[in-house]
Amino acid sequence: MRGEAIAAAARAWLGTPYRHQASVKGVGADCLGLVRGLWREVVGEEPEGVPPYSPDWAEAGGRELLREALERWLGPVSVEAMRAGDVLLFRMSPGVAAKHCAVLSAVEGPEPKMIHAYWGRAVVESWMGIWWRRRLVAAFRFPG
Repeated sequence: MRGEAIAAAARAWLGTPYRHQASVKGVGADCLGLVRGLWREVVGEEPEGVPPYSPDWAEAGGRELLREALERWLGPVSVEAMRAGDVLLFRMSPGVAAKHCAVLSAVEGPEPKMIHAYWGRAVVESWMGIWWRRRLVAAFRFPG
């Protein structure tokens, strides 16, 4: 049931404009800002500060900083066991760091659905079709 409550909380962010490094419902958020905002709503105070980061998801090389942070604070789950409310991590192209995250919002029906901040637009709910599933590298669950 907790996962469904997290998915419902994520739906309350729908329509929030995309703003790089922002994390304020209704005002602005990027994909990490959405997850940070949900953390504050369902867990409490953020456990660590977020250093400045580039909006370029196609940066090659370097450490997987987003993945490392998610592994520190959220529980890893297998992709096969993911459920509504879980945080998903995507690698947008081979050879680049995994830098896009989303919240799984529904698993029933022909395709799973996810909520994420879409660059240049807003926080949206979309189908997690084959294009997204091919880029999925990890799933995590909020603690508690």
